[in-house]
Amino acid sequence: MLTTMLISLGLPTDRLPACPELATAAAITQVSQRAEAAGYDAVFVTDHPFPSAKWLGRGGHHSLDPFVALSFAAAATTRIRLQTNLLILAYRNPFIAAHGLATLDALSAGRLIVGVGAGYLEPEFTALGVAFDQRGARTDEALTAITAAWRGTPMSFEGSTFTATDNVLAPVPAQHPRPPLLIGGNSTAAIRRAVTLADGWVPMPSPASASRMLSTPGIETLDDLAGRIAIASRIAAETGRTAPMQIWFTPWGLSGFDLTVWDPAQLRDELAALAALGVAGITVTLPGTTIDTFNRSLDTFAEHIVGA
Repeated sequence: MLTTMLISLGLPTDRLPACPELATAAAITQVSQRAEAAGYDAVFVTDHPFPSAKWLGRGGHHSLDPFVALSFAAAATTRIRLQTNLLILAYRNPFIAAHGLATLDALSAGRLIVGVGAGYLEPEFTALGVAFDQRGARTDEALTAITAAWRGTPMSFEGSTFTATDNVLAPVPAQHPRPPLLIGGNSTAAIRRAVTLADGWVPMPSPASASRMLSTPGIETLDDLAGRIAIASRIAAETGRTAPMQIWFTPWGLSGFDLTVWDPAQLRDELAALAALGVAGITVTLPGTTIDTFNRSLDTFAEHIVGA
């Protein structure tokens, strides 16, 4: 392979209503199997259960339920890992999330990667009955509760909106002590959450102009990313963390990705620069409006990057 960097392919299940063919059981099965055969390390899904029409009109997207979509991918494959990128924990009772994630990891023989985020779409929070300004605290609380529940022993926990008293979760995840837990977001709060409560961090390339909408600082250049990584290193030193933190990122070279004009060499150079900063994995969203056109993108990217 070109690089030891992990490569996770986005399942094209979030292109509704424009591309309904891609949000089917047949598409998930075919794409997941093809990605596995081509050498991708993981497939991922996003999480938007009830977005606003305004956001959709500005280029937002729907998504299939992440637990159900990844279950179909798991059933169709044997090796490739299954990633949430990103699951919004504050939308759910943490023990419902813990149970669904543990079940998926158990049934897939330990192939789950749990990427979570605090979320940024206030109308979606409102529709789901969750206070937007409490999303960070709710996420921290959920991470603590979920990790405790995954031990599979009687636990008690007093949350802001729930109370567990000597409750027990089953099944527990197949991976021990837990599936890899990644935290998404560019803010200092998200970085601190990743350092203190998780195994890795998922910063996002984004223009500074979108900071307000996304509720997170922009990362436009390698220097921007290096600066946020420096913050992570400082927090790790302050909190006594010694374990390495796995960093995932989406290369800028994949923004508006077009197979007719892309330069594989330029992207390989970018991946080398990201690896030098300590990035261990990338998430890849490829073009395609039908199963056939998406599979061509999958194959071309695999030929030049995954298997090069």
